[in-house]
Amino acid sequence: MSHNDTPEPYAQINPLFSRPGEASVYPRYEIPQESALPETAYQIVHDAAALDGDARRNLATFVTTWMDDEARHLYVQTADKNMIDKDEYPSTAEIEKRCWRMLAKLWHAPDAQSSIGTSTIGSSEACMLAGLAFKRRWQNARKAAGLDASRPNLVMSSAVQVCWEKFCNYWDVEPRFVPVSEEHPVLDGAGLSDYVDENTIGVVAILGVTYTGRFEPVEAIAAALDEIEESRGISVPLHVDAASGGMVAPFLDPELGWDFRCSRVASINTSGHKYGLVYPGIGWVVWCDASLLPSDLIFKVSYLGGDMPTFALNFSRPGAQVVLQYYMFLRLGMKGYTSVQRTSREVAQFIASGVSALGGFSLLGDGSELPVVCFRRDGTNPADKNWTLYDLSDRLRMRGWLVPTYPMPQDLEDIVVQRIVVRNGLSKDLATAFLGALRDEVEFLRSLDGPMPREKPDTTVFPHL
Repeated sequence: MSHNDTPEPYAQINPLFSRPGEASVYPRYEIPQESALPETAYQIVHDAAALDGDARRNLATFVTTWMDDEARHLYVQTADKNMIDKDEYPSTAEIEKRCWRMLAKLWHAPDAQSSIGTSTIGSSEACMLAGLAFKRRWQNARKAAGLDASRPNLVMSSAVQVCWEKFCNYWDVEPRFVPVSEEHPVLDGAGLSDYVDENTIGVVAILGVTYTGRFEPVEAIAAALDEIEESRGISVPLHVDAASGGMVAPFLDPELGWDFRCSRVASINTSGHKYGLVYPGIGWVVWCDASLLPSDLIFKVSYLGGDMPTFALNFSRPGAQVVLQYYMFLRLGMKGYTSVQRTSREVAQFIASGVSALGGFSLLGDGSELPVVCFRRDGTNPADKNWTLYDLSDRLRMRGWLVPTYPMPQDLEDIVVQRIVVRNGLSKDLATAFLGALRDEVEFLRSLDGPMPREKPDTTVFPHL
C-alpha cells in the first residue's frame, strides 16, 4: 500500500499460481494486453474477494448471505436467462407471475387474480415504481378535474430509506418529512394533517425502519388519513415499504393489520434478498388491484420477436434471482418461513438481553418486530466517558464482527446508535460468541484511563443496506 491507502498500479502474482509463459504482473486499473489462463484469473479474483469481511459475521446488513447447495446450483443454471426477454424465456416469466401472486395472497389482496406486480432488482427500484404510480394517478386525476398538477408532494417519516429521497429528487416530487422524536420514534399518524394537502400523491409507511427495526403502525396512519378525508375531502393512498417486514410480519404477526386488509393500502414492496432469503438482486412490488397501476406507465416492447409489457427502470437483468425466490417459496412454505423467521427473532431477543445485561445501554429496538437490535449508550456508567460507540465498532471489527454505528435521522441526530441485524444463519451459538466478544471489548474500553486514541475522525456507517 502507498501512503494514501491506494493500491499499487500493478499486482504481483505469486509464482505458485502463474503458469510458464504467463505474465507475473497484472495491471489493476486497465485491461491487460495479454490473456491469462482461467485458473490464474480465478486465483487473482478469488484472492482479491477473500479480503472482504466474513459474510456470516456481518451484522450490518439485511441482505441474505447464505443459501443451500440446491439454490446455488439453480443460481448457476439460470444466471444466463435475461429476465426482460419473456418471449424467449416464458417459463421464467411464468415463475415471476407465480411469485408476485403468491405475495399478493400472502398480503391479503382481496382478489390475487386481479392484483398486479413485478419483480425488480431490489426494493429501491420497487419503491421508485410505486412512487411513479402514485404520481401518475394523482396527475391524471388532477388533469381530469382541470386542476394544476405541477406541485406533487410525498409524505413520509424522516427515517425513511434513502431510496425515497432519491425518488423525490429524480422525479420532481416535494418530499415532506414528518420528523421522528423520542415521543414519536416512528410515523404513527400524529400531526400527519399538517403535512397532507391536495397535492399529496401518497403517504409512505415503513414496516421495519432501517434504523431501529420498528414497525410503523399502518392502521393508525390509515386512520389519520381517514380523518383527513372526512374533514377536508382529501383522499390519500398509502404505500407500505415492507422491504424487510413484508417477509417477517405475515409469518410471525399474522394478525397485524398492515397489508391489503387495510383498504387505504394501494401497494406494497419487499426485498426478496432480505428476509425473502434470496441472494442479492431481487425485489417485489405488488398493487392491490390492477387499476391502481396506470396503464400509461406500462410499455409494450417489441423485443427479439415478441411483444411484451414491461414496467421497470431496468431492462436486461438475470432471471436467476426470480427462480431462486420461487425455489424458496416451495422449499420452505409457510411453516418453513415461520420457523426461520421465528428463530431469527428469538436470536435477536437473546442478543438484546445480553446487551441489556452489560449495563450502560438502552434499547431502541429489541428484536420483537424485525429481528434487529438497536441500542445507544445511556450515560449511566461513568466508565463510558472515555470512548464512543464508534470505538466499539472498531474493536469488534478487529474480532471479525461487523457492527455499524451511526446517528439517528434528522431531529434525533445527536443520538448515536449501534444496530445488529439477525438473519438466517446467525445461530444462537454464533450469537453467544458475539456477545462474548462484545462483553470483552466493552470491558476493555471501560478500563481505559483516558480517551480512546483515534488515528482518524469518527466515520458514519449508514444503515441503509
